[in-house]
Order: sequence, then C-alpha cells, then structure tokens
Amino acid sequence: MFEGFCPHGFAKICIVKEKTNRRKSIFGPSKDEIWSQIATDIGGEFIQGGFWGKDVFVYKHGEWQILLDTYVVSTGTSSYPLTRMRAPFLNKDDLYFKISRQGFFDSIGKLFGMQDIEIGDPFFDKQFVIKGNNPEKIKLLLADENIKELCQRQPRIHLRIKDDEGRFGTAFPEGTDELYFECTGVIKETALLKSLFALFCLILERLVRLDSAYADDPQVILK
Repeated sequence: MFEGFCPHGFAKICIVKEKTNRRKSIFGPSKDEIWSQIATDIGGEFIQGGFWGKDVFVYKHGEWQILLDTYVVSTGTSSYPLTRMRAPFLNKDDLYFKISRQGFFDSIGKLFGMQDIEIGDPFFDKQFVIKGNNPEKIKLLLADENIKELCQRQPRIHLRIKDDEGRFGTAFPEGTDELYFECTGVIKETALLKSLFALFCLILERLVRLDSAYADDPQVILK
C-alpha cells in the first residue's frame, strides 16, 4: 500500500507493518489469515472485531449457526487463550454428554449425575473419557464411524452439551442447549479446524436422527 514511502503521519504504521511481516515470515500465517481462508473454503464468514472487538468465525449448517472464536482466561497471576466452538440447538430429550481425552481433568460431570460410559470400541474407549446421562443414546451417537474418526483427529478435545453459557453469556430459552468444544491455545491448523466444523455438523445431524434434537432454528444469537 505504501510502496516503501512513509510520510511523517504514517511512519509508525510502516514500522509496525514491517515488524508484522517479519513475524509472519518466522511464525507463518496469522490466525486471521488462516481463519479467513477457511471461511472462503467452506462458505463461512470470518468477522474481524477490530482493536476492541472480538474476531468470530460464523458457519451456517442447515438451521444451525456454528460459531468459532477465542477467549482469554486469567488465573490472577497469568492468563492463557482458549479456542472454542459453539452451536445452539433445540434439545429434545435433555441429553447431556462430555467427551475428553484420557488424562483430561474431568470431575465436573459427576456433579450433574453423569456416569462413565464405554461404547464397546476398545481403541476409542482407551483414548477417551465419556460421560453422560443417557448411555444408550450416547453409544448410538458414537456408533457413527465418521464421528469417532473426527474426534480422534483432535489432539486436545473437550466436547460437551451445555445447558447455558453462565451468568455473563447468552441467555438460552427453555429447551435450548449448545454443542460446545474448547481447548487451550489458539488453533491455527487448517485440517483440525475443518475437521472440527465437520464434527459439529455430523453430531447435530445425528442427534436429529436419534430423536434427541430438532432441526429447527433455536433462535439464539451468541455473544
């Protein structure tokens, strides 16, 4: 844009741009570049929030809106980013589950009456901790080989159905929950992100086929 010319008013911008380009050559494409390209590839929309706003990646699948973003958690002495994906849906039979890699600290499920579940696939059961309130339905959900394969592609997976977003999140009407994924760090691997979108689409479709979800628009706009 500036063709190497930096008038006094643009000098600072040019310096920042030069440093940014240098960083790109060392660390590869930025999150924004990668997410924008994926949005182009799969037909989604990457919306940049600017200096104060939040970047979001929105993808529509049928009546469902799948939203990808990042947020920062602070422990008081340090902070770290997380990547999350969310999709509100109409939960027909109050099905809840949590799927995490073995070794992931996961005691919260017991507070909600969830139990440990094995689906009968030794390889999958060895890799993942599965909890839920309806073992038979969850076994049927994970009987889909494509869903299991896409779960296995995620090295850091914590996937669940949440009943709400907490006090500072979006309020959900009665009967509406969300499919929710999160992991530490910012995911910039194209293959992982495309697999994650595919996983969400397949799970939502299968929940409808299992009579655990409606295919209707949940009428929820996530923050």
